[in-house]
Amino acid sequence: MTTMSRGSAGHGAELPDELAVLVERVGRSTVEIVSWNGRGLGAGVIWEGGIVITNAHVVSAGEAEVCLPGGDALPARVIALHESRDLAALQLRRGAAGLLAAEAGDSDALRPGELVLALGHPWGLRAQASLGVVHRASVPGAGGRRWIEADVRLAPGNSGGPLADARGRVVGINTMVAHGLALAVPSRAVSRFLRGARLAPAA
Repeated sequence: MTTMSRGSAGHGAELPDELAVLVERVGRSTVEIVSWNGRGLGAGVIWEGGIVITNAHVVSAGEAEVCLPGGDALPARVIALHESRDLAALQLRRGAAGLLAAEAGDSDALRPGELVLALGHPWGLRAQASLGVVHRASVPGAGGRRWIEADVRLAPGNSGGPLADARGRVVGINTMVAHGLALAVPSRAVSRFLRGARLAPAA
């Protein structure tokens, strides 16, 4: 069962029906990832073409296990990695047919104050959601990287999960917490990452 928090509110707060539906919708393309080296535990997003997008720091090894929303656990391999951008792409070794890909949103269109939600598996709790607003939509960082900064709650296990807008479109990949605010890789950066990667064919 998916639960949600906002700010300092506890998990399990009641939601209007439309928000609950939104969480369920985004959750259908959100997965849990366990790195086979035993060190990585986080979330991922099913992207177009059945590829799973997550953080590079979640899958430091070349292999991982992807737990689908329905409960199936499937082996996957890393097919593209960008450590400085903290992005990785995984290809499921089997069972990729019929997966529901997330709808990607335009991170460049985000404005401060817009409602966003983060999904993931903080502290190993499956399918948890956190509600907040965009603080700054384009935060400069080292090496020319830019981030989405939002006041959603993240914890270990949220890494690699989706940051979605009020229409359920994934506008970012949650990565870390800085100065008490969540940082997410913009969806535009994910698109550039995939265009520049040489994606190997599925095994």
